[in-house]
Amino acid sequence: MLPSVRVLVAEDHPSLVRSITHGLRSAGYAVDFAVDGGEAMSLASSNGYDGIVLDIMLPVMDGWSVLQALRRKEVATPVLCLTARDSIEDRVRGLELGADDYLVKPFAWEEFVARVRAMIRRGHAKPFKTIVIGDLQIDAGRKGVCRGGNAIELSAGEYALLEFLAYRRDEVVSRTEIWEHLYDQNAETTSNVVDVYIGYLRSKVDRDFEKKLIHTRRGQGYMLSEHA
Repeated sequence: MLPSVRVLVAEDHPSLVRSITHGLRSAGYAVDFAVDGGEAMSLASSNGYDGIVLDIMLPVMDGWSVLQALRRKEVATPVLCLTARDSIEDRVRGLELGADDYLVKPFAWEEFVARVRAMIRRGHAKPFKTIVIGDLQIDAGRKGVCRGGNAIELSAGEYALLEFLAYRRDEVVSRTEIWEHLYDQNAETTSNVVDVYIGYLRSKVDRDFEKKLIHTRRGQGYMLSEHA
């Protein structure tokens, strides 16, 4: 399966970071992790994450400082703060610094996953849930695709790639950008898998149609467009 959402988990408790990372990967997310605030800051500043799970009591650089620094750098990635302290002051401070949600430890796994999903959904909110590119329609709400009025069955990985290209419509997206968005730093694969999935998409989205929507820009990457 090719995950479509990449999350950074910044947590210094070994067993908790293992549990969260394993659980989110099992739920279909690509996950990177950091065990101190300095590492979290570096990863969050250099990678395009869909969401960040940020523990407040981190070594080197605490979560408040990481959050404040990211917002000052205009990194708008949604952030869910984790803390063992359940005080109104802490909640208010987190929200004022730019946190999107706040969860107190210990927490129920079901609630944690629900909050991560809600945070990412809000971060991905678009004014229109249906993306239309020529005669191709992508229902981002139902994860459904049709072209020329006919439904197209895609695997999770194929849909993840198509949706990513659709949100970047008419732009050339490099293989590296695609790979880095869809996989985490520990994925046992190479960017060549992008070419494989592009081939899968072409066979389903373009093969039976005279007008092609998926375009290759040699040495640059791929583009989803009706104008190229």
